[in-house]
Amino acid sequence: MRRTLIACALASLLLGGQAAAVPGVDEPSTIHVKALRNPEIQKYKAILAGLDSFDKHHALAPRVPALRFRVQQRGGAGKPEQPLVRIEGERDFVMPLAIDADNRFTVPRSEAALDARGELVLNQKRKYYRIVPEVRTPGLPDNVRRLGDLRLECKVMIDIAKEEIPLFWVLTLNSVLMTRDWCSFFSEKERSATFAFKAGAPLLEAILSEGNRSKALKTEKEEFSVGLGDAEWSDEALVELRFEEAPARAASPAAATETAG
Repeated sequence: MRRTLIACALASLLLGGQAAAVPGVDEPSTIHVKALRNPEIQKYKAILAGLDSFDKHHALAPRVPALRFRVQQRGGAGKPEQPLVRIEGERDFVMPLAIDADNRFTVPRSEAALDARGELVLNQKRKYYRIVPEVRTPGLPDNVRRLGDLRLECKVMIDIAKEEIPLFWVLTLNSVLMTRDWCSFFSEKERSATFAFKAGAPLLEAILSEGNRSKALKTEKEEFSVGLGDAEWSDEALVELRFEEAPARAASPAAATETAG
């Protein structure tokens, strides 16, 4: 039941946030949200909560220089064409954000954006795409995730969700779970409770390993699930993802030396 409550509480964030677009202005890099029905939108206040969470729990992934966000496809959608992302707010406030070839970007802290009650807007339909936080230690191959990174990613995602969902859900879950740290629910004492992460492509298997130990994780289509709070595995444990087909940007030996993550 508790896992179901968490899933329901996260639905508002993971299913795309608010439905209405905020007014935009016409400029060369405009997103044209007026002409786009139901674009992906998140409150800037919620994004700030994610940045605060990253700073607070940075020790989980100390080699990650900054929190990044990524445009993630839903349900078989292809790579988005010409994605643009920016912060829009009251009084025609607009702050374009740079997005790289892998559809990743960072969000700065801005008092002006907060005062304008800004929202993070993506020029893609939320039915097909969403914006998610991403924590990846530099130097790892594309198909390897570090457990500490996943733990921090969970905390960031939860704190963003708390700002997006109704207060009723926040108070209810705090009471049911008897903690404000919802990620701690996925701990050793709840061995059947795992947190699911998107892999980006159909999976054959996901293997958690550390030292001479390894463990097969549950997978389903493009998701793998891991118990985040299991003290038997340190933050340095690694999850190797093995795909049915090599992703478009498969890791190479040279990629392990890059810092793009």
